[in-house]
Amino acid sequence: MTDAAAELGVSQPTLSRALGRLEAQVGAPLFDRINRRLHLNSYGQIMVEHARRSIREMQSASDRIAALRDPDSGTVRLAFLHTLASWFVPDLLRRFRSAAPMVQFALTQAASFEIDELLSGGQVDLAISAPRPQHAGFGWYQMHVERLCLVVPREHPFATRSDVGLAEAADEPFIALGEAFALRGLTNELWDAAGINPRVVFEATEIPTMEGLVAAGFGIAVVPLPQPLRGEPLAAYVPLSHPQAERPVGLAWLQARSLPPAAERFAEFLKTADNAPVHPPP
Repeated sequence: MTDAAAELGVSQPTLSRALGRLEAQVGAPLFDRINRRLHLNSYGQIMVEHARRSIREMQSASDRIAALRDPDSGTVRLAFLHTLASWFVPDLLRRFRSAAPMVQFALTQAASFEIDELLSGGQVDLAISAPRPQHAGFGWYQMHVERLCLVVPREHPFATRSDVGLAEAADEPFIALGEAFALRGLTNELWDAAGINPRVVFEATEIPTMEGLVAAGFGIAVVPLPQPLRGEPLAAYVPLSHPQAERPVGLAWLQARSLPPAAERFAEFLKTADNAPVHPPP
């Protein structure tokens, strides 16, 4: 006890009282006291086993926290839209990893309303979303603007047009995302601006589903203009002539929460003009 107290930097009576409190809390003696010496008993062996395990877990937690806080080797928890998963986000990640190869990413692909919940709840540090979230507590940095277009079957009269106004499509059946999706909100605004109230024949949960149904002749749809060779091969993408037919894409974060160093580094990378992805050609 005297040697242990000296190693801990406390007095021997203080250590004895602490041991007594621990034994009272456990409900059993941890040492056999023989000839004024302490011998660890079977109860004590169990306590030592768990204590050592707890110390290892605490050290592991400290190591993980230190790793997360290291801007060179931490982890960035990033959420992004399904529609940005094929080219925009992978291109950003590829270029960032060439500059910071040890930084890890925990990626979540989700719809815009789900991304808002993930940010608000602290499950992710950053999000690449579109358009700007309506949540007042979110910070926002715009990185890119997507043009919106009308996707139609290849044989549709609009298919050969250089652009088209939504008012011309007033009598067409439309396929759209559900009302909870941000792109549906933009589409509703465009319909209102065009003064039309189109017939929605199907509400989808993903843009590829919309494009596939358009190609099958079920209707037409408003979607972001895809990159070359990434759209539905049996459909045509016709730019909308409306000046507001666009979708801003940017970086969002919760302003009330400090970003971990690795996430802060990634955010600063995205805010650098040279790292902004080029607009996909029509």
